[in-house]
Amino acid sequence: QYLRTLPSEVSEKYTSFSSDYFCADEYNANLCADLILRGEKRASCSMEYWYSHESEVLPIVGHLQVVTNWDGEPICIIEITSVSSCRFNEVTEEFAASEGEGDKSLEWWRNAHWKFFSRECENLGIEPSEDMLLVLEHFKVVYQ
Repeated sequence: QYLRTLPSEVSEKYTSFSSDYFCADEYNANLCADLILRGEKRASCSMEYWYSHESEVLPIVGHLQVVTNWDGEPICIIEITSVSSCRFNEVTEEFAASEGEGDKSLEWWRNAHWKFFSRECENLGIEPSEDMLLVLEHFKVVYQ
């Protein structure tokens, strides 16, 4: 529906689409959807391991994602505006704030994400490390 509201020369540039929620549990999926809708969450990250070892497709600039809540109900559409990578221990205060979670501090980000990535690593049978590579995405809401 969103693409139909755009001029054809604009809508034709979009070739990558998905629909999903953020995080791995109901509370955080719904919270993240709300933070995105309010403009507080403008970034996300994931372990690079998913892309290099688990056949996940790397995010690309221009990708459109229908953000859903835990129940799969659409909340908004975001467009990825940048993709980069860095080590866990190199994440900046600016990036942590753009994730929009907790008190938006780097300390809060590191504590919360260390717990999250440690659980992922345990499930994958690998060791978490301070220098594990992350894929960082920035995005903007393009449709509500």
